[in-house]
Amino acid sequence: MTDHRFTHLPNPLVYADTLVGWFARLGIEADEATLAGLCATAAAELSQCELGQLYWRDETTGRLDLIAQHLTGAPLSGGDFQHEQLLHYVLAQNCALSLDDLAGSVYESEFLPAAQAPWRALSCVPLLDRHKTVAGLLLCASQRSKPLEDYLPSLRQLGSFALHQLSLWRRMRPGLAPSPNEPVSPAAFGLIGNSTAMEQTCRLIGKVLNTTYTVLLRGETGTGKEVVARAIHSAGPRRDEAFVVQNCAAFPEGLLESELFGYRKGAFTGAERHHTGLFDAAHGGTLLLDEIGDMPLALQAKLLRVLQEGEVRPLGASTAHKVDVRIIAATHRDLDAMVAQGTFREDLFYRLAQFPIELPALREREGDVWPLARNFAHAACAALGRAPVEWSNDALDQLSSHGFPGNVRELKCLVERAVLLCDDGVILPAHLSLPSTPSTASVETTLRQRMERVERAFLIDCLHKNRGNRTRTARELGVARRTLLYRLARLKIPTATAEGRVD
Repeated sequence: MTDHRFTHLPNPLVYADTLVGWFARLGIEADEATLAGLCATAAAELSQCELGQLYWRDETTGRLDLIAQHLTGAPLSGGDFQHEQLLHYVLAQNCALSLDDLAGSVYESEFLPAAQAPWRALSCVPLLDRHKTVAGLLLCASQRSKPLEDYLPSLRQLGSFALHQLSLWRRMRPGLAPSPNEPVSPAAFGLIGNSTAMEQTCRLIGKVLNTTYTVLLRGETGTGKEVVARAIHSAGPRRDEAFVVQNCAAFPEGLLESELFGYRKGAFTGAERHHTGLFDAAHGGTLLLDEIGDMPLALQAKLLRVLQEGEVRPLGASTAHKVDVRIIAATHRDLDAMVAQGTFREDLFYRLAQFPIELPALREREGDVWPLARNFAHAACAALGRAPVEWSNDALDQLSSHGFPGNVRELKCLVERAVLLCDDGVILPAHLSLPSTPSTASVETTLRQRMERVERAFLIDCLHKNRGNRTRTARELGVARRTLLYRLARLKIPTATAEGRVD
């Protein structure tokens, strides 16, 4: 009997038979290297479209990568596609989109690969994982105006099956560390920024990624220590296990001990049941001990034993048991000074600082303010269900000249407030509420330096929009390519954008 989902398609029985054949190929013939490509090809052939694309979404960072494409002669574009208007709509709304007349729609389609004929019809479906969250997208596009809506249910099932199979393949292999001799793009870990300081930080992350070393993240408040910890977990071999966070300053000593190690029924007054501690909850995964410098001395000794022996003993228990947990500690305090003052155990410090990573302050990340601000603005607009906002030149100038003592956290809060205050789709200096620059700043910062900061942010944004292609960027700016290359070198802009693609 014909499935009612196929009755509106031409030759429904043939389509159903072909669909089953593709499911069999994906489940039996495909491996990790060929699975995504086969899925993109299947989508294009089933929908009788020239283009098929499969996107993978990182559940931690939200980054959307194009991992496979079926289109003769077209290269696979790199980069983060989560902010492309059409794709962002499907992601945010978790609903399929079918456009019979792409040229007459309100959606931008410049992200589609160039072809001999314009794209006239398009369909895009969200793909769900086993937790019913969006794990990716499957897109088909045709150079003919045609209805594609009836293909959506079967394409959604096919794509979801392919992503599930790909996830299984990836779980079967350990994480792959970047080559130690190559520069590491922050985008490889879902981080944002092109500065030298961030590239150096990511190189350290790449070295420790697939080890069992304890990592100590140090840096000022607001530098993104938890974000980096999540990146280490998500890119490493424990990515499919739990990531647990505990702020050591959030509980008094007694409660923190029971929270970390757990307790048995009757261990103390009010302990009416067994309680699983965070070490057990993070078994097989990663435990982030945030603000480790605020942990009481008595508890530090018990933590040291866990790190040395790899076992925990819940309160009220007579025996200890083994746990397999990767520890990442984070602090804004000067632990070296605390050790000298006797407020932090020296043996624990050396155990935690097996592999320290110093996170740079935002003022040390030259050129990263604008990409971060743009990302925060896109996220805020998506959360509010609003169209993306633009930035005025004066607002960009204020951002580039502000010192950001609160680092990335201050920038994020500032941008989210500006998006909320912005009513006309353009962020102005008044929306940022930044203090005016004192007149004495002119002594330290020349007009040329201020203009170069704005120009640097503008060029990085243009490169990002053109996915690192300097020829297209020069054409958009209306300058010769050699002029653009000179300005990039003069302003010390990396030759690769966050997507890592150059022409």
